[in-house]
Amino acid sequence: MILGIGTDLANIERIERTLERYGDRFRNRVFTEAEQKKAERRRDTAGTYAKRWAAKEACSKALGTGLRMGIAWKDMHVTNMRTGQPVMHVTGWAARRLAELTPEGHEAVIHVTLTDDHPWAQAFVVIEARPAAAGKAGQGG
Repeated sequence: MILGIGTDLANIERIERTLERYGDRFRNRVFTEAEQKKAERRRDTAGTYAKRWAAKEACSKALGTGLRMGIAWKDMHVTNMRTGQPVMHVTGWAARRLAELTPEGHEAVIHVTLTDDHPWAQAFVVIEARPAAAGKAGQGG
């Protein structure tokens, strides 16, 4: 069952200007250390940050809150599998909200996809509830 869907479109040039203007203050407020390391290794640094910005916005929308009600930017973060597939992780208030949304006897799975075509970066997030494996009921994902 689908618990939430979110999408966001971010302008890469806007993120690039924000990085130039606020630098580490912006990076440290919005992105985890792992996200920063990933972005700084990439040729398209601003595009990498923009996709992760969009993913955080999309995830907050899928959680039904937007970036309000206590969710912090770093409560949502994106890593990548070896295949390159993005993976959304939630901690703090976002994880608690996800647990609230997840029906008893189910586990939450967050699907995320990212794309960019300069000057745009886009993310889609779908939160799915699947019947939990034995011993995992209600833990969220």
